Amino acid sequence: MERGELLKDLPPAWPRELRSFIGATLRARAETLLVLDDDATGTQTVHGIPILLRWEPDDLRATLDGRYPAIYLLTNSRSLTEATAVELNSRAIKAIAAAWGDRSIPPRVVSRSDSTLRGHYPAETDVISAEVSSRFGFSYDGVLLVPFFEEGGRLTIHDTHWVVTGGDAIPIGESEFARDPVFGFRASSLPFWVAEKSKGRIPPEKVERVTLEDIRLGGPKRVRQKLLRVTGGIPVVVNAASCGDLEVVIAGLLEAEASGKNFLYRTAASFVPIRAGILPRPLLSPSELSSRGGTGGLVVVGSYIQRSTVQLAALLERPGTVGFAVHVQALLDHSRATAEVTRVTAEATDVMRSGDIAVIYTSRAFVDAESTVSRQDVARTVSHALVAIVRGIRARPRYVLTKGGITASDIATEALGARRALVLGQILPGVPVWQLDEECLYPHTPYVVFPGNVGGPDALAKAVGLLKLTGVQTAEDTAERDSVSA
Repeated sequence: MERGELLKDLPPAWPRELRSFIGATLRARAETLLVLDDDATGTQTVHGIPILLRWEPDDLRATLDGRYPAIYLLTNSRSLTEATAVELNSRAIKAIAAAWGDRSIPPRVVSRSDSTLRGHYPAETDVISAEVSSRFGFSYDGVLLVPFFEEGGRLTIHDTHWVVTGGDAIPIGESEFARDPVFGFRASSLPFWVAEKSKGRIPPEKVERVTLEDIRLGGPKRVRQKLLRVTGGIPVVVNAASCGDLEVVIAGLLEAEASGKNFLYRTAASFVPIRAGILPRPLLSPSELSSRGGTGGLVVVGSYIQRSTVQLAALLERPGTVGFAVHVQALLDHSRATAEVTRVTAEATDVMRSGDIAVIYTSRAFVDAESTVSRQDVARTVSHALVAIVRGIRARPRYVLTKGGITASDIATEALGARRALVLGQILPGVPVWQLDEECLYPHTPYVVFPGNVGGPDALAKAVGLLKLTGVQTAEDTAERDSVSA
């Protein structure tokens, strides 16, 4: 379907500006939004916000001091088995409870996950709900499901979730994301997706809906009325075709919460800045991405989806980039794995010392496995190899760019040893840049978290072109900056 056809019969957008109301309400509440992020890409819509890569109660206490409207706790649970993901989310709520102290307001928790519906749902929201009830003494009235992500072209219209690329729109159940070997599904209608993922425990008729008619014709008052009727922790599908729709929903949500209602939020990235009152900022310019030296660039591509493969091919056509395929079949053979890691590490070091860009990527052929668990074992084996390669490189990078959320998390924590980071902003829409802490291997080196499912065919090459312009610039660099920005 054409995008225009999908949008043409929708009611007109709600005409009133709501950001000022949301901001004033949140300032009066002085609350901090706690975002449990199941991979590293959830910071793609915020700036000036900390992300805790290692979180114990002491880490949280040091951050819960009122400076920040939101704090991210990276769980990276999408890379784990469901049982391990449940245990990790349970531990996160326990850590929050231990750090919460005697605050009189309840914690507002976001279970941030993928806008293309890949993740451990409803297992994660179930355990968060149970732990919050146990630790804080209240139960959630509902779980808001908000996979809308404007920057990535994910819209929810008439309860169906859509992937919009260019001028085309397809239902999510017909996309490559629905064929994910671990988190695959068939339903595009979110109430039926809930039924599918809950294995029938939550039938579609038990799912509440906030429609675009509610949002655009009834405004915050209508949203508030619908949310006030929600009880028993049921899922609530939130339709949205623009960030303006989310503003209406959140304005109504804040009023419902002020009346005593409590909700858990299972969302994509667009929800967080509006709910936290974070105003937009322009994309980061190369001059804002300082680096402490370094020569060549380092790009690590772990994401295997088709969009990433297309972007990788475009990047490797760029002058000054040298690709190194890490052969997955070799990693799975114990007799060849060490040699494969050693080969790529040495060759990438040489390229970076020469000032060029080393592009380390997993071989593109999909390695099938007999079960979800064994597929995740393969993924962990590959991740451990990428970590070993990056840790072993003997050249300081001018920047590090990681492609894929799980890859980004593992490289930051395991290869570079970071415990926390500050989100500086975005280099491209939906592509965040972090500043890693002082204790990591390369402090003050731009760390770019490029989601696997974001951007057009040339987006990865464009990001690398912008990163080339960080630090001291030659006349050639200045000309390239102007051409990239055009």
